[in-house]
Amino acid sequence: MSAPSSLALCIAAVGLVLSGCASTTPDYDTRFGEAVRHNRQAQVINPTPVHDNAAAAGLDAQTARSALQRYRDSFRAPPPVINVINLGSSASQAP
Repeated sequence: MSAPSSLALCIAAVGLVLSGCASTTPDYDTRFGEAVRHNRQAQVINPTPVHDNAAAAGLDAQTARSALQRYRDSFRAPPPVINVINLGSSASQAP
């Protein structure tokens, strides 16, 4: 081998050895879970409710009870299934 090719081979080998020391994990690990924490904090309306004497925002009791009852009743008797595809029927053809 000539001196320039052995020098290039030696530099390539050193480069490979040093690349083994490089971190393969990207910088994403430092911010891992940040989106979940942000979304959880965004869903909290009032983080200190003990210190406030204001009434809770939302529905009054009668409206909330009525909405909950309608929701429960929707599972007892679900609406009938409507077949919207009417292929081959004479009613679907224009006169």
